[in-house]
Amino acid sequence: MRDLHMPGRSAARATRAMAATSQPSSTLAALEIMKAGGNALDAAIAACAVQCVTEPGSTGIGGDCFVLWQPKGAAKPIAYNGSGRAPAKAELAYFQNAGIKALDPRSAHVVTVPGAIDAWSALSRDHGKLGLDRLLQAAIGYAENGFAVHERTAADFASSADKLAGDAGARATYFNSQGALPKAGDVLRQPALAETLKAIAAKGRDAFYAGAVAEDIVATLKAKGGLQEISDFAGAAGEYVDPIQTTFRGYDVFQCPPNGVGTIALLMMNMIEAMPVAASPLAVDRLHRLIEANRLAYRDRNAFIADPKFSDVPLATLLSKDYAKALTAGIDPLKAATNLPPAGMTRHADTVYISVVDEDGNACSFINSLFKGFGSGIVAAKSGVVLQNRGFGFVLEEGHPNQIAPNKRPMHTIIPGMLAKDGAAVMPFGVMGGHFQPIGQSYVLSSMLDFGLNPQEALDLPRIFAYDGIVETENGIDAATSAVLAQRGHVLQRLQSPHGGGQAIWIDQASGTLVGGSDPRKDGLALGY
Repeated sequence: MRDLHMPGRSAARATRAMAATSQPSSTLAALEIMKAGGNALDAAIAACAVQCVTEPGSTGIGGDCFVLWQPKGAAKPIAYNGSGRAPAKAELAYFQNAGIKALDPRSAHVVTVPGAIDAWSALSRDHGKLGLDRLLQAAIGYAENGFAVHERTAADFASSADKLAGDAGARATYFNSQGALPKAGDVLRQPALAETLKAIAAKGRDAFYAGAVAEDIVATLKAKGGLQEISDFAGAAGEYVDPIQTTFRGYDVFQCPPNGVGTIALLMMNMIEAMPVAASPLAVDRLHRLIEANRLAYRDRNAFIADPKFSDVPLATLLSKDYAKALTAGIDPLKAATNLPPAGMTRHADTVYISVVDEDGNACSFINSLFKGFGSGIVAAKSGVVLQNRGFGFVLEEGHPNQIAPNKRPMHTIIPGMLAKDGAAVMPFGVMGGHFQPIGQSYVLSSMLDFGLNPQEALDLPRIFAYDGIVETENGIDAATSAVLAQRGHVLQRLQSPHGGGQAIWIDQASGTLVGGSDPRKDGLALGY
């Protein structure tokens, strides 16, 4: 039980239905949809659409989407990959001939065809109850009439000010008449986006992938040297995929398969399961071992995770308990490794996420993203669409698993998670934050199942992340802990902005109640009835 004298937030509890998102308006939209007869998937789509308006730095209809949907009684979730592909003209030779040595995260070349609207449409048609028209109405209202900007959203605007100022469409969409970006408490209206959402509500996915909206996006990108064509948008299509899974502390954990990095989250969970359980959630020994597991797992991520239609991803090895045990056995409990072995060898020496559970017990784990803050920073002004920069996951290295290629999907960082037991959903969960997500998910899940924390307590814990030779620490990691980690050989760096966010809803089968958490690093909340 949390200390009620201390700052913090209690977990949300309810008996019938619950939604957890990173925006209050989004959580409200989800609950309203369920009270109107919609299911958890309907609610997640409606909530996400609202966040595409009210949290534009994190997500948008110009982004991508992955979903795990587990209907009541289903033994495993239904998985959907709504990530987009590179243009048909994106040949490596083009970049070589143009003298482009590396991809620029703000260029038109990193904009893949957005997959979100196609995913929403397919999932609503196949598994929803209310229809896309009804689900978009709240988002249309916020875009047309305006919404009050929250603190985290205002901080996102401020941190991306230079990026947005460099694009004419972004300036027209977000800057006021005095040339300033929205601050907390300001009301932001997006009339062009409202009209686009209205068109999608009336005509479905084709209103986005054909006609005026697609033409506006393609023209905007071509003006910046992009290779996109209308035909790339006309051919956009997501797909149902088989979820991948492992077991952790007696539960089943499900993820979407590559090109997403859910495999790496499962690898980390297998490694954590093979480690001794520390004395407390923030014990130095636990953090040290997590850092070392993080480094090994991300080494394999960078070497292997790619579009499986273009590259052979060694799933059997990466999901093997024996492989995880071999990696874990090589972790020195008192010292950071100075050199990691090559990927795949045994070792003997950075979105919005939405969690919803409805009255019927259906569970939805839903994630939708632009990748980096405001994606590429390119906004198609006539349609109000912010365009992601998922193509930054490609490389211009010939023969690399993520070498850019026509109609190829890049490595994707966004991963919805689903915890289940005995063939029933136990918790839809996710942790945002770009590259951080695999360690974020394993950290939160381990904190709950190893230390008995509820979803809110697990999300509240201060975070660490080993990336590119540095261990990034949030302010909650105290000086004494940091000093011991440094003594063990870790190079630490204090973060200016915290790592991502997250949401989770625990389905307590014994009591028949729902327990929800929403990350304090964002503006949202969990709420049920």
